Amino acid sequence: MRIALISDLHGNEIALRAVLADADRVGCDEIICLGDIATLGPAPSAVIQLVRERTRRRILGNHDDFMLNRDLIHSYTEAPIVVESVEWCRARLSDDEIAFLRTFEPNLEIALDDRSTLVLFHGTLRSHMEDLLATTPPEEVDEMLMGRRGTVMAGGHTHLQLTRQHRGVLIVNPGSVGLPFQEHPDGLPPTLLGHAEYATVEATNGVVAVQLRRVPVDRAAMAAAIGATDNPIRHYLLDQYRR
Repeated sequence: MRIALISDLHGNEIALRAVLADADRVGCDEIICLGDIATLGPAPSAVIQLVRERTRRRILGNHDDFMLNRDLIHSYTEAPIVVESVEWCRARLSDDEIAFLRTFEPNLEIALDDRSTLVLFHGTLRSHMEDLLATTPPEEVDEMLMGRRGTVMAGGHTHLQLTRQHRGVLIVNPGSVGLPFQEHPDGLPPTLLGHAEYATVEATNGVVAVQLRRVPVDRAAMAAAIGATDNPIRHYLLDQYRR
């Protein structure tokens, strides 16, 4: 069983198509989405359609939840550019697309083989808004994971690729398909990296392998896509894509 984990797509159809093509090339048996699929980027509906077509298991991210619960974003950020871009996205989604987001699960546990399990979430098992970082103290990680254990435990949210061994558990963050960060922004505007990110997890007879993958993307095409919209975040993204 080889599973592709994709997370934090953020309305970036160009990056998502590049990742899906790479996952097909390496022979993934299943693609699982860890959330945050539609907001901030130029193509929310196209990304939702691709996720609907290519995945059968999906985790609810905080930005997906923002589409379902309008006021929730204010417990996460008051940054006008983010709040306005989320509203821009909501105005473009159909009732059917919103209903699709309601089918996403808060977390999942699946078998990789008869010896190995994979536990999935967005931020942490405690909250889809929490950052689990390489520098998070072990005692805080224990609280974030709420006593659950899996051979591999994987979440997104931070937009930072990660593998971390924690008390015998392998913690994985596949990074971001649509908006990969160079470093944790700490409240400042993040610098974006020039590729798309995802991870593969596989197990055979108890042998587990995790691979973080980075896929080239057409930054000029992404600039053209966001520039053709009136998305409030377009000027920031254009500046990033033209670096």
